[in-house]
Order: sequence, then C-alpha cells, then structure tokens
Amino acid sequence: MKPAMNLFERFLTLWVALCIVAGVVLGRAIPGLFHALGNATVAQVNLPVAVLVWLMIVPMLLKIDPAALREVGQHWRGIAATVGVNWLVKPFSMALLGWLFISHLFRPYLPAEQIDSYIAGLILLAAAPCTAMVFVWSNLVEGEPHFTLSQVALNDAIMVVAFAPIVALLLGLSSITVPWDTLLLSVLLYIVVPVAVAQLWRRLVMTRGGAAALSGLLSKLGPLSLSALLLTLVLLFGLQGEQITRQPLVIVMLAVPILIQVYFNAGLAYWLNRQLGVEWCVAGPSALIGASNFFELAVATAIVLFGFQSGAALATVVGVLVEVPVMLSVVHIVRRSRPWYERG
Repeated sequence: MKPAMNLFERFLTLWVALCIVAGVVLGRAIPGLFHALGNATVAQVNLPVAVLVWLMIVPMLLKIDPAALREVGQHWRGIAATVGVNWLVKPFSMALLGWLFISHLFRPYLPAEQIDSYIAGLILLAAAPCTAMVFVWSNLVEGEPHFTLSQVALNDAIMVVAFAPIVALLLGLSSITVPWDTLLLSVLLYIVVPVAVAQLWRRLVMTRGGAAALSGLLSKLGPLSLSALLLTLVLLFGLQGEQITRQPLVIVMLAVPILIQVYFNAGLAYWLNRQLGVEWCVAGPSALIGASNFFELAVATAIVLFGFQSGAALATVVGVLVEVPVMLSVVHIVRRSRPWYERG
C-alpha cells in the first residue's frame, strides 16, 4: 500500500474528527462562502461536491480494465447478495427503525408535526443505493474494481424502475414524483462521464508507457484522491454547520436509525457473502454498497415531495452528514476483519 494511504488509515479517526470540526467551525465563521458553494447546483446536484467526487473516483476508475469486465459474471454470488440487501432489506429495515425510534422512543423529544416527515426522509434515504462514493469505499478496502463498477451500474438500472414503487409502498403515497433530472444528471456526472474520462486517460497512458506508467500515475494521484475525500467532509459539514448548532438534539436522534441501518446492512451483506463463499475482495465492496446511500437523490426527492424546510429534507441531510464518517468506520471494520472472513 502507498505510504500516503498508510498514514491516512493510521490516523483515520483523527483526520475525520478534524474535518468535521473544521467544517462546522468554518460553516459558522464564513457562512456566505458555504452558502454560495451550496447554491451552486443543477437539478439539486451540487457542482462543487461533484468536482470533489471526480477527484476521488477518477484515479480509482483508472484501475478498471474493460477487457476484464467480461469476467464479472463469476462474481454472481456477491452481486446477488448486494442486490438482495439493497432492494429487499434496506428500505424495509429503515422503515422499521424509523417507526421504532422516531414514532416511539424519541417521539416525546421531537416536534409532533414533523414525525411522519422525518420517517419519510429516512425511507427516501434508504431506498436509493449509493453511486459515486462506492468507488472510494471499494478502493479503501482493496475491492475488486470490476465488480464494483458492474454492481453500481446494475443498481442504477434497478433504481430507475424500483425507487418510486418502493417509496410509494412504504410511504403510503399513491404517486411519487421522482426528480428524474436529478437521478439522470447524477448518473451522468458520477458514472458515465468519469468512466469515459478514466478509460480515455488509461488508454493514452498505456499506449505511451504501458503498465509501469499507469502504476506511476496511480501512485501520484493517490494523495489527491484522499485529499478530495477529506475536503468533501469539510464541505458537507460546513454546508450544514448552522443546522447542527441550531438543533443538535434532533440531528443526533435522526442519526441513530441511520447509523443502525448502515451497520446492520453492511454486516448482513458481509455475512451473506461469507456464507456464499465469496472472495473478500468482492465481499468488502458488496458490504459497503449494501450499506451506503445515494443522498443526492434522497435530498432532491424530499424537497420535491415535502419542501425545503420539511422534516423529510432534514432527515436526508443528516444522512449526508453521517455518510462519510460512518462509511469510513465500516471500511475500517471490513479491513480489520479480513483474517476472520478468510478463515471461513
């Protein structure tokens, strides 16, 4: 592993904590800058975040050899486990957790008129599997990149037909207005364009210098990718610094079911892969894909259905806040548990 990666992983908790604090402090100190960054959106997709995601995932997509994609069929068990957790478990487990914590345990401490809206936001968050950031998590656990790309592409295809019906079923709404512009633009920005750029870049490097040149390029880009990840964390917490300091108790209570569902679904996907005899390099990204959320789509849908100031929108924003630190903790668990996994 590259020295920069070792340093990052060795002090992972410190870097994450510093970025969270820096984001909240900067968001309160210079709110104008963060408001400007937050308002730089197209179809609810934040462009500064999109740029940082590009810086994170393009180096990882450079590793993908198109010729090897034909072999992804051998990972069908990992794909089956991930699809099952993403679409048959996660939305329904979140609905149950929302009912338990928001409707019952935390109800006395939350505004009564927002209870149903909070639960709706949690369901929206869980009903859409993550797209772009999955490549980051997969890279950090040394995941099989071709499996990751294939799984993300499959999830995107399923999301087009399954997102609205699942949300409608769980929310009890007869008609769900899916922000198709957000969904399609996100897939274009986070998947289609970076994959195309990475493959063109890879072909150029391989033509000029072969595998050695590609390896050298990946080594140089590694620190850039990790820096973009940390800057994303600062930006996300800076954008919501005011919300965090204004109603911290509500933020914490909404985070509880989100945290539980992330660890539950990651653990379930990881265990299923182990039971099915899947290689660790596939089980790692499978667990992470099974746990993470497509928060851009969730936030946009919550705003379209319930309004910008709704409890649903706030719940999806809490999902944004916890996504990076909690997924980094799952990465740490998956890496540390590799000896246990492979003994199985």
